Amino acid sequence: MFRYIGGDVLYELTHAHPDFEYTCLVRNSDKGSQVASQYAKARLVYGGLDDVKILEDEAKKADIVLSNKELNKLDCANSDHEAAAKALVSGLLTREDGDCPGCLIHTSGTGILLYKDMERKTFGEASTKIYNDWDGIAEVTSLPEFAPHRIVDKIILDADGPNLKTAIVCPPTIYGVGRGPGNQRGHQLYELARCTLQKKQGLKIGAGENFWPNVHIHDMSKVYLKLLEAAAEGESKATWGNEGYYFTENGEHIWGEVSKAVASAAYKQGLIPSDEVVTISNEEADQITMWGSVTWGANSRCRAIRARRLLDWSPRERSLEHEVPDAVSEEAQRLGMTLGHTTQVTRLKS
Repeated sequence: MFRYIGGDVLYELTHAHPDFEYTCLVRNSDKGSQVASQYAKARLVYGGLDDVKILEDEAKKADIVLSNKELNKLDCANSDHEAAAKALVSGLLTREDGDCPGCLIHTSGTGILLYKDMERKTFGEASTKIYNDWDGIAEVTSLPEFAPHRIVDKIILDADGPNLKTAIVCPPTIYGVGRGPGNQRGHQLYELARCTLQKKQGLKIGAGENFWPNVHIHDMSKVYLKLLEAAAEGESKATWGNEGYYFTENGEHIWGEVSKAVASAAYKQGLIPSDEVVTISNEEADQITMWGSVTWGANSRCRAIRARRLLDWSPRERSLEHEVPDAVSEEAQRLGMTLGHTTQVTRLKS
């Protein structure tokens, strides 16, 4: 079951540690053949996040599980799937090799920080509140129960103990082309580009002054690699449990400015008639993409201090601003808006 994050993380891990044994959870034979074509040595297990017995049994055999879509000794699973999280915890706590603790590295998301704007229904407005995962770690790990992702985060945090080490990786807006066998497309930036092209104008919510952090997919995957290596080697430099919460930002953006950049790129590429940006309502944003009002209109602000200080994480990929023109052209191709595609269609009809 490889989506954007899980697929890229698998690529990063297998290239750094080809000697490790990887077990991949896939939904069906079509997905399985995609994974097998890229990772011939990986063991495939067929099922989904609702197949809790399979998840528990596989976790019993694993040393490390990355939760976002199960990788092997890793579970990279859905950040809001309670039953899957509980099954993985249960399996790891009853591992076949009980002499050393298992490890669960779970994927959450900085959507967890949106709860204040969601509660107040304030969108497009700037916030000065910035969370951090170092001296502000206690606040981050005790957010309200109604915050997005919080219920599963709490399951993971509460599971940490002598027989199980847990860590939570919390990605922000992710951009860049993924390297996995499944979905290689990010969401927020690319959906904004798609909707801009389809509406033929730039789009923002309210004043467009709200902030989000961001990171390139390749940089983000390195955090998982460093945590995996720390767990496998038994190193003490990583922290776990209530101190094992890792933001992965490499700067932040203002969504209104991104809207301007997307519209400008689309106009320069001859895809829309002008670079004008118009304001849309929360309801319209939710109609054109799932959770559009919060993903483009609410504030999510944080600083990734822990990975930098403890894991020597140093993101190096290009910025989100530099990604915008490519994101626009990629979405245009997906929508069949490129000249090359039009020419090909015309030739087929003639």
